[in-house]
Amino acid sequence: MTATWVRLLRSTPFRLALTFAFLFMLAFVLSGAIVYQMMSADLAEQLDDTIRETYSVIAATYADKDLKELVETVQSHSARSLKKEQLFSLTDAAGNRLAGHFTAAGLPDGFSAFDAVLPGVPPDTEYRAFSGAVGGNTLTVAFSLSETEELETIMLMSFGWATLIITGLAVAGGALLASRVQRRLDGIAATMVDVSHGRLDTRIPLTGKGDDIDLVSIQVNAALDRLSGLVEGMKQVSANIAHDLKTPLNRLQMILESAADKAGPDQDVSGDLADARAEGHQINETFDALLRIAQIEAGARKARFTDVDLGEILETIAEIYADVADDDGKSLSLVQPREVADRIHGDRELLTQMFANLVENALRHCPPGTTIKLSVTRQGGHVLGSVADNGPGIPAEEREKVFQRLYRLDHSRSTPGSGLGLSLVRAIADLHGASIALEDCRPGLAVVVSFPIAMD
Repeated sequence: MTATWVRLLRSTPFRLALTFAFLFMLAFVLSGAIVYQMMSADLAEQLDDTIRETYSVIAATYADKDLKELVETVQSHSARSLKKEQLFSLTDAAGNRLAGHFTAAGLPDGFSAFDAVLPGVPPDTEYRAFSGAVGGNTLTVAFSLSETEELETIMLMSFGWATLIITGLAVAGGALLASRVQRRLDGIAATMVDVSHGRLDTRIPLTGKGDDIDLVSIQVNAALDRLSGLVEGMKQVSANIAHDLKTPLNRLQMILESAADKAGPDQDVSGDLADARAEGHQINETFDALLRIAQIEAGARKARFTDVDLGEILETIAEIYADVADDDGKSLSLVQPREVADRIHGDRELLTQMFANLVENALRHCPPGTTIKLSVTRQGGHVLGSVADNGPGIPAEEREKVFQRLYRLDHSRSTPGSGLGLSLVRAIADLHGASIALEDCRPGLAVVVSFPIAMD
């Protein structure tokens, strides 16, 4: 139990709850003090008004200069105040008491306060008095402050109890809310621990309330999905690298061993050396492509961006590869006329390589008789560059996978190629802030790259 409280006290939500509770209680105490002062002043003012009004009523009986009636009035009021909450005094000019409970000697004219020492009056009972001259005599009317003090005490007790109750509710409510928030934070922490131990399929549970913690959890889960995909991709890449490079390395080793066995004055090893050079060249090309993709993903080429005409680039590619396609029994053409406004912001060399890779993929994987079409169109604020063919296409479930490094539809990996062409295309598109869509031409495939139009 102690450990739970210590953990709760250390939690940020509980500390925030206590801070807000303290601020609320401080505001409550300050407002209570202000209300108490205002009510005390109001009670004192009402008491003074009552004393002055009583004094005026009694003094009015001396209007005909009838002292006897004044004395009788004072005695009548005194007789009715059995508990002596109200005291009355009438003295003559010499200070002799004519009527009332006491002799008001030494009290100034106007309002004053004094402690009465009278039979039946508790000690230290304070009175509020008003004195004034009535026909050469002194009339004093005094009211006990005990009722006012009792009301003030009740107010203070009420504020005290209210403060204690609010404090208890604030602490309990803060602990409850903090524990609920802490459980959700613990869920996030537990998920991160699982992820750090390699369980990448773990996700943060959501409450479905759509609050800020849920929004953060959704973002973290999305990042974990991305991380899981990247790790899985890395595993696949590692396996593909091992497979793709192991075979040429083994062949290279066998060729070199064969050349070493043939070494001698009468043996010709030039053929073995040529094969070894070809294998080494293929290995270097694979690593160069991987390094080039890494360089592009790091954004190192953005400094070379200028405004380029995408239509002009596709025209150049169509001119270069048209004869290659004819020699391979296929046709390639630019079906959309180039527009002056088809300008985007990018690296001309990388963009040329991107669409060259797409055309080479179509030429490599489509059978003779295939028609390949290049096009440039505008759609809203984007320029769309497309390479479409009527070949075998790519199955829907494979379309996202083909952008993975070293991934090939030919899982036996018996066909030429490294599986890095479309990975390079994706890296160049991401560098330019472009999106790639693989669309079914039925038959065939269209690779559509959407670029934002360059702003003037």
